[in-house]
Amino acid sequence: MQVEVEQTALPGIGLRHEFTTRSGRRIGVVSHRTGRRDLVIYDPDDPDRACETVKLNDEEADALAELLGAPRIVQRLNDLHREVEGLVSLQLPITPGSPYAGRPMGDARVRTRTGASIVAIVRSGLVAASPGPEFMLADGDVVVVVGSPESTAAVADILSNG
Repeated sequence: MQVEVEQTALPGIGLRHEFTTRSGRRIGVVSHRTGRRDLVIYDPDDPDRACETVKLNDEEADALAELLGAPRIVQRLNDLHREVEGLVSLQLPITPGSPYAGRPMGDARVRTRTGASIVAIVRSGLVAASPGPEFMLADGDVVVVVGSPESTAAVADILSNG
């Protein structure tokens, strides 16, 4: 089922995005020009009246997006595996002995060297999807890599041994 998101310009404020859940509840996000986000839950008996509004700063909005997005990333990878024969994903830990702990991800040159792609980094339960080469790797991170069995194994070797 495709969820239809409605977008409404709010002059002088920003944008409102809303959708209706399968159970009929209306949920919205107001993105203010200042960067603040408001999560809005509408009254089930009157979808035009907000019954709850939670104001989120940038960090809180990012944390909520990561919490909601993490399971979706895993689900999409699983779906992709079923659709593309020979594609695998691995979750590789950055151990204290890794030559890339404390260094930007781009230093490993994973895609250039193996053809595999790093699609996410999991740190302390939060997911950084599609991290850029400047993303600093740290002990305890889990690198999610996608590619062929051979290329993902090569990434595991690079992250462990350099």
